[in-house]
Amino acid sequence: MSTKVNRRQKIRYRIRKKISGTAQAPRLSVFRSNSDIYVQLIDDTNGTTLASASSRDKDIKAQAGTKSEKAVLVGKALAVKALALGLTTCIFDRSGYLYHGRVKSVADGAREGGLQF
Repeated sequence: MSTKVNRRQKIRYRIRKKISGTAQAPRLSVFRSNSDIYVQLIDDTNGTTLASASSRDKDIKAQAGTKSEKAVLVGKALAVKALALGLTTCIFDRSGYLYHGRVKSVADGAREGGLQF
């Protein structure tokens, strides 16, 4: 029997076989918990995280709004950090989640912030 977590893990591995981030185009990885959302820009060639943002950051946590609205802010915050590092492109990694709801909101926020993928 496959649980929801195991199913997502299988999908995640299938996605990761196809995509990986570089220093010029890092992987934008999304993790979604029940209450929060976390995103990272990862350079897979060196195995380092270049930038990260989450809905637990002080400035985002202070905002009122739904989880989807906060996800847009998280995407924008990551885009600002990426542009400060001189990164304009990235590869989106939905980590086995459906491209829908909060995951889509993060992507839209990052695009609004100036990242291209």
